[in-house]
Amino acid sequence: MPLIKEIGPVSVEDYLKLGLTKEKLVAMLETMVKIRLFEEKAEELYLYKGLITGPLHLYFGQEAVATGVTFALNPDDIIVSTHRGHGHAIAKGIPLKNLMAELFGKATGTCKGLSGSMHVAICPERGALYASAIVGSGVPIAVGAALAIKYMKQKRVVVAFFGDGAVNTGAFHEAANMAALWKLPVILACENNQYAMGTRVDRSTPLKNLAERALGYGMPGVVVYGNDPVAVFLATKEAAERARRGEGPTFIEYRTYRLKGHGVYDKAPYRPKEEVEEWLKKDPIPTFRDKLVRLGVITEKEAVEIEERVREELEEAVRFAMDSPVLPFEKLKDYVYA
Repeated sequence: MPLIKEIGPVSVEDYLKLGLTKEKLVAMLETMVKIRLFEEKAEELYLYKGLITGPLHLYFGQEAVATGVTFALNPDDIIVSTHRGHGHAIAKGIPLKNLMAELFGKATGTCKGLSGSMHVAICPERGALYASAIVGSGVPIAVGAALAIKYMKQKRVVVAFFGDGAVNTGAFHEAANMAALWKLPVILACENNQYAMGTRVDRSTPLKNLAERALGYGMPGVVVYGNDPVAVFLATKEAAERARRGEGPTFIEYRTYRLKGHGVYDKAPYRPKEEVEEWLKKDPIPTFRDKLVRLGVITEKEAVEIEERVREELEEAVRFAMDSPVLPFEKLKDYVYA
């Protein structure tokens, strides 16, 4: 019996057998399209129009992870995000106009324009508790939230998103140990996009599967093909149900690929051309869309209509952001807590 569980792509024939309705599958596709087009628009506004500034880490290629994870959660479940958080925020249902306003530094943004991109995925009323830009530091915060949930005897779950680079930080290990020891309702969601900034994962970690780190803490480790939202959904759903039963955390490695550089400024010359081309063939959005078309869940025309609808929403979000006011200077002291 393998020490860790591996979940590959789910065959299109099995999609509807898993209890996923056609409506839910279409909603998954629309969420992924929304994330991709938001990132395209953000890149355009930054690089070509100069309307937004500051750090900008895009989620191109990882859309299936945020989508599959959040669709497996309940509305009152919590996520803790990272510096690459646009996709998490959109998948958790934060309105595009408020996300765009935050990128513009406007008072109508998720953090009143004070945080910008790296903390944009903060909206407690939508279950996006916090976003930390420091690698690995969101894991202990998520574990702390899970401890509070257990203390209050609630049936909620916390998902801690982090990248492959975070598994080598002390914060990750300390938090993982505490979560396992106290059987806390948290999912350690590692988005292994193959690179920590410019360092390929096999140059920094001696393990074939990062999920093997779970074994040292006595928790289940799962490796999932992260470019299939249904595979992601299944793995996350199982982990969430386990957590709600009081059985503790699960480490899930969602294996995917960052189709852009680390930040919008990074052309990623350190990646082999052949590697990029191979992963482009696995792009989660056209792959998932084609599966749904073959299954008869959606038509090509309906897929185009989804894209057109999202583009219209994005244009409205940009107008909203540009028309929104900047937070008055005298209000800044109202948001200093320490």
